[in-house]
Amino acid sequence: MSIDFMMPPNVLAVRDKIRAFIKDEIDPAEKELRKTLRWREGIGELRRKAKAAGLWCPHMPAEFGGMGLGPLAMAMVSAECGRSRLASFILNAQAPDEGNMHTMLHFATPAQKEKYLRPLCDGKIRSCFAMTEPEAAGSDPTQIKTHAEKVGDNWVINGHKWFISGAHGAKFAIVIAKTDPDADPPQARNSAFIVELPNEGFKIVRDIDTMAGKGNHCEISLEKVTVPADSMLGGRGEGHKLGQVRLGPARLAHCMRWIGNAEIALEMTAKRALERTVQGGKLSEKQGIQFMMSQSALELYQAKLMVLHAAYLIENNLPFRHEVSMTKYHVANMLWRVLDRAIQVHGALGFSSDTPLEDMFRHARSARLVDGADEVHLSLIARNLLDWYKRDGSTRAATGGTELL
Repeated sequence: MSIDFMMPPNVLAVRDKIRAFIKDEIDPAEKELRKTLRWREGIGELRRKAKAAGLWCPHMPAEFGGMGLGPLAMAMVSAECGRSRLASFILNAQAPDEGNMHTMLHFATPAQKEKYLRPLCDGKIRSCFAMTEPEAAGSDPTQIKTHAEKVGDNWVINGHKWFISGAHGAKFAIVIAKTDPDADPPQARNSAFIVELPNEGFKIVRDIDTMAGKGNHCEISLEKVTVPADSMLGGRGEGHKLGQVRLGPARLAHCMRWIGNAEIALEMTAKRALERTVQGGKLSEKQGIQFMMSQSALELYQAKLMVLHAAYLIENNLPFRHEVSMTKYHVANMLWRVLDRAIQVHGALGFSSDTPLEDMFRHARSARLVDGADEVHLSLIARNLLDWYKRDGSTRAATGGTELL
C-alpha cells in the first residue's frame, strides 16, 4: 500500500486562504488594537470581514453558516489559528464554543439547535461547558458530585464546578450532572443539561487565578438551578458519552493550535540564533544551540505527522481514540520543550516579558492537564498496548496501526 502525503487541493486552498487572512487582516489589526485598546470595535469588524471572506465557523456545516470542513482541513485551520491570539475567535472557532457546537450538532433536538446552536454559530452569543469539579478527579467523570433531581416537569441541579472556561458572558451552559447514581455501568450515571444564563441559582464565585493570570476560567456554584425537562441534551445517562464525543476532535484542535505556537517559538529561536553574536561568533554556529534547534524541529515534525494521522482516522470514521491520546500527550509535551529551548536561546530576554515567550510558556503548562492529564493518556495507551499484544502477539496496533514492513 502506498502512502500519499500530499494534501488534497481543497484543503491546501483553505489553509492558504486562512493564512493570508491572518497575515493581511488579523495581525495588523491586533497591533493597532494594542495601541488604541478599542478591542470590542476592532474584533467586531474583523469578524464581519471573516464572514464576508467565507471563513466563518470552519468546523460547522453550511446549514449553520459554516464552511463544512472535515477533520483534516480543520487540522490545517487550527494550526494557522495557533499562530495568532485572536484568529480562532475571529473565525468563531474558539474553545469552548467550538466543542459545544459539535456537541449540539450531534445531540441537540431540532428545537434546541434553533434556540441555542444557531445563534452560537451566528456569533451572537457565547457558551460554556460545565463538567470539571474541585471535589472530583477531572480524569474520572463518573465521580462527578453535581446532581440533578426530577421534580415534576423540571430538573433541579445542585453542585459545584470550576475551571469553567468562558462562563463570564455566556448565554447558556452545558452542565454535566449525576441523574442516576446507581447506574451500571458507571458511565451511564451522568446526563447533560442546557442551562440558560443568567440563572439566579448559577453563580460565578470567582475567575480563578492561574500561573497564566486570569482567563475567564470560573468557579461556579449551582444552587437549586431549575430547568425544564426538555433542557436535557441527549438522552438520560448519556452525559459521559456526550463528553467523549466532544473531547475527541477538541483534543486534536488543541494539538494543532499548540503546533502553531511551537512553530512561532522555533522561528523566534532561529532568528535569535542568527542575529545574536557571542564569543566571536553567531549563536547559530554553536553546537549546543544547533542541538536545541534540531531537537525542536524533530519533535515538531513528529507532532505534525501524528496529528495528520489522527485527523485522517477521524475523517474516515476509523477508530481514533488511541491515536488521539498518543498525539495529545506528545504535542502537549513537545510544546513545553520547544518553548523552554526558545527561552534558553533568548537568555534573559526570553525570561522577560519583552517577547511573547514567557506568556506562551505560562499558558503551555496547562496543555499537559486540559482534555486529560498526561497520566490518563499514558494509562490508556499502555492498557491498549497490552490488550492488543494479548490478542495479536504484536504491538503494531498500539503504534499507529500502520504496516511499514
